[in-house]
Amino acid sequence: MIINVILLVQFLAQVQVASGPPTQEVTALLETGVAAEDRGDLDQAIVNFQKAVDLAPASPVPLLRLGDAYMRKHDYGAAIRPLKRAAELSPDVVAVHRLLGYSLLSQGYASEAIPHLEIAHESGALGIAQLQADRPAEAIISLKDALAKTPDDIDLIYYLSRAGSALSSQSQDKLLAEFPHTARGHQVLGQSYYAARMFSEAEKEYELAVTQRPDLPGLHLELGEIYAATSDWAKAEEQFRAEAKLQPGSSEAAYRLGSALLEEGKVKEATEELRHSDSLRPDMPETLYALGRTLAVSAPEAAEVPLGRVIALEKQTPLAGQAYLLLASIHRKQGKTEEAAREVAEYKRIQNLASKRGE
Repeated sequence: MIINVILLVQFLAQVQVASGPPTQEVTALLETGVAAEDRGDLDQAIVNFQKAVDLAPASPVPLLRLGDAYMRKHDYGAAIRPLKRAAELSPDVVAVHRLLGYSLLSQGYASEAIPHLEIAHESGALGIAQLQADRPAEAIISLKDALAKTPDDIDLIYYLSRAGSALSSQSQDKLLAEFPHTARGHQVLGQSYYAARMFSEAEKEYELAVTQRPDLPGLHLELGEIYAATSDWAKAEEQFRAEAKLQPGSSEAAYRLGSALLEEGKVKEATEELRHSDSLRPDMPETLYALGRTLAVSAPEAAEVPLGRVIALEKQTPLAGQAYLLLASIHRKQGKTEEAAREVAEYKRIQNLASKRGE
């Protein structure tokens, strides 16, 4: 980041009041340095500003100019020394702290950059520095503040995502280190095993968690997902049903239960649960597709509505392709061969797009 004109003018006014105006020779060197900057000759500008620093080592203005020139040249490491000295001479000037904070952060000195960025109220850079200094909880606050001002900043969104992951990891480490034999400890360990596809180990951890706290929301749902991953649909149904009883307003519990029932061939019950899930949270594509699958068996014509909605919502995704394929199967059985052919063609087109995207 390069200091802007307004900040520079404010800085010069502040430091000249504090330290007095520079000598005529120093002023001349600063002016020729600025002229060199204006024509893009940063090397010459740096030479002039360094000479001004040598003549007036206790004046913060040449130091700021030198640091700023180095930053314009993207030589952030070289900018640190003069900017540190400028901050020592003018500790109350925000512009110096802003530049120094950015130069330190760019060189990996995150912890050292934090106090300067705090003074400068640079919440975005501050959040990045806090994250790099292993302070994710503080980073989340700073990055959210920055995103409120620039909500489409891709870098800030990226760092906020990283901060959330880091905070989650820290919390999980603390839980496992200090409370490993609690229900939450077993749950976190079970999640880790599940992510690693170590389903048997994950199942044991969740069973221990459920034994300790059978009414804890989420446990039965996650245990059911383990059983679903191994196609043990009877056990999956049992856990999803327990979760749905605990949380009758959970659309996900209803969706998971409906999906398990469908896999077991319990079409009528599956349809009821999936309709319930859709009523709790309308327009969830996965729910609509599962509902389309159940209706394709029991009421093919009615299946067109949820499947058509999946296509409208998902457009070019693989799930939309699956909806086209299921519609083609329904229409083929109904003798609507032209419609079925068009839908198969759409399915193939989406498959080709997904293949090109690496999905």
